[in-house]
Amino acid sequence: MTTVEMSTTGTVRPDDQYPTRVNGHPAMLRRPDPVVWPGPDGTPVPGPIDNDILTSYDAKGFLTIPGLLSAEEVQEFRAELNRLVEDPEVVNDERTIVEKGSRRVRSIFEVHKISPKIAALARDERVLDRARQLLGSEVYIHQSRINYMPGFRGKGFYWHSDFETWHAEDGMPAMRAVSISIALTDNYPYNGGLMIMPGSHRTFVSCVGETPADHYRESLKEQEIGTPDEDSLSVLAARYGIEQFTGPAGSALMFDSNCMHGSGSNITPFPRSNIFIVFNSVENALVSPFSAPSPRPPFIAAREVEPVRR
Repeated sequence: MTTVEMSTTGTVRPDDQYPTRVNGHPAMLRRPDPVVWPGPDGTPVPGPIDNDILTSYDAKGFLTIPGLLSAEEVQEFRAELNRLVEDPEVVNDERTIVEKGSRRVRSIFEVHKISPKIAALARDERVLDRARQLLGSEVYIHQSRINYMPGFRGKGFYWHSDFETWHAEDGMPAMRAVSISIALTDNYPYNGGLMIMPGSHRTFVSCVGETPADHYRESLKEQEIGTPDEDSLSVLAARYGIEQFTGPAGSALMFDSNCMHGSGSNITPFPRSNIFIVFNSVENALVSPFSAPSPRPPFIAAREVEPVRR
């Protein structure tokens, strides 16, 4: 069945603008939330992003930052990643996710609480001021992680909207969060780089399937519940096309929480790694999950609103 874009006709809870995992069929819902959020006085928040790039971000749902980190900084953060992945305490921590089968480290969550160096990066004006400008408020870290995609055997992630999961399983009310992915290795078109559908952030794809208890234990390795149906993906791809984030180490991508994105597996010899930080507005604090029996652990979705300060 081909999904049809429509307005929300019913919700499980009165405060739910984006019902998902509650019906036996998918739906495509128009987004009522802004993309670039105004400040408390209704005017744009000043910051390092110029008006042309803000306009593009509003239309496409993402922006790129060439050379966010210098070559020297890239080397320092690579050394930090190597230190973390070789630390037995970190590897055995519940915040570390390993690949199915190979047991290779896939991600380390809440990394800003493990690494002072990455905590400092989250406070850096090059990162923090852009997040504040896009979200129109003070921000806190909803989630942070390091992602590793090794050469030859690195597994990809299927198409998804982060917001669908954050809304359903964490209780994020509105699309007022932004992610930054900072490349620590060169991103080629062939080593599993992130693909994104520009403009897809304006359509919410409601997914099918009930969320099991402790779903995060499996979904962080391979997600099945909360993935969009093929018909909806085909509609979005035909409407918006697909772009891929490529570029040298040190470049960065910032994207809206509802962008449809995914990545293929990496069968090349060239590994791919990045630092990933999600900023949420302090005015968009999590409530109880909209479509899950209980919240995910705070190392995946912070429930304490603590504004990031420089």
